[in-house]
Amino acid sequence: MTIRLEKMIPLPLLEQQRNGSGIWEADAVLFEKGKSYLIEAPSGKGKTSLLSIIYGIRKDYRGAVFLNDRNILELTGKAWSEIRKAKLSFIFQGLELFDELTAYDNIHLKNSITREKSSTEIRTMAERIGIAEFLSKPAGILSFGQQQRVAIIRALCQPFEFLLADECFSHMDAGNSHIALDLIREECNKRGAGIILTSLNAMKEAAMEERMEL
Repeated sequence: MTIRLEKMIPLPLLEQQRNGSGIWEADAVLFEKGKSYLIEAPSGKGKTSLLSIIYGIRKDYRGAVFLNDRNILELTGKAWSEIRKAKLSFIFQGLELFDELTAYDNIHLKNSITREKSSTEIRTMAERIGIAEFLSKPAGILSFGQQQRVAIIRALCQPFEFLLADECFSHMDAGNSHIALDLIREECNKRGAGIILTSLNAMKEAAMEERMEL
């Protein structure tokens, strides 16, 4: 899969200063499967908007967005459903967890549909990123950093060709961020998938292949 932006910019940003932007000022931007991209920008510069537009949940933009050379405005609801089930996975900045369900049940809701991971694999990932002991607890009582790790595992419990990750380490310390990023990169490598990761700050430790600023 490829994701191509052509002179694309969210409408709310049209009147803002965009000098130096590697995306909003470009005639075309291409994201390729199998590569990793870090999008850096301060708050309010369009990081969440960018990923939400690619994922098809925002349409307030100028220009064009193509998935495999198909303009996303031409995609039907059924086509989007298939894309989100098998092509694109999203770690939302707001996480979109059900507070009253346990951490495990939040993960299992998706995995019961995709059957991407076994329960053993889920628990192994949870142990690796330090939330195994919280799987039986309601998601709503966990810290935001713990919830972020739940959302990361959930996003990995489906097939995908691109993982969209919106500031998914913002409430983790450096050690947990590195461990979680290693897990993400390994899972993406298994699938030959691309990563588009947004961050408020430069993440030199991420060793992403390409970096862009908004």
